[in-house]
Amino acid sequence: MTVPLIAGRHPLIVKKMAWLDEAATRSFAQALARRPALRGALIELHGDLGAGKTTFVRHLLASLGVQGRVKSPTYAVVETYTVDASGLESRHNQELNIWHFDFYRFNDAREWEEAGFRDMFASPGLKLVEWPEKAGDHLPRPDLAIAIDMLPDESRSITLTAYSPTGAELLT
Repeated sequence: MTVPLIAGRHPLIVKKMAWLDEAATRSFAQALARRPALRGALIELHGDLGAGKTTFVRHLLASLGVQGRVKSPTYAVVETYTVDASGLESRHNQELNIWHFDFYRFNDAREWEEAGFRDMFASPGLKLVEWPEKAGDHLPRPDLAIAIDMLPDESRSITLTAYSPTGAELLT
């Protein structure tokens, strides 16, 4: 799976890695959760059905302190969370707003405007987007794109692409 170039822009950094099992997915999510730049990032998740996008999000949200069950937003399109972000070094307030989007069921990119997503994406906080291609050109440029390819042995091949200084900071 390749991540499309966003508006003709070239990535700042591209890294490849493997998640051999779910423990590796959890470990990567935990490491990412410790990055202060995460609090304002827009992360796109690319991959086929069953590749592990929602599993990764569940581990990331748990690492950030989300309690309880993390639902897939496939039917609701978006799930929102607020967590104590005092563990992320920052001069900002101690709450972190998180939006988890799943545009899989989008049939018409105009739904973007009708649903009020522009305001959500303009708000401070972490945005995690599954199936971003279904939103057409409405999405802002991501900071980081994570492409997940499932391999025959059930491991995952991961391509991380940073499109902004925030994305590059997340990969350092």
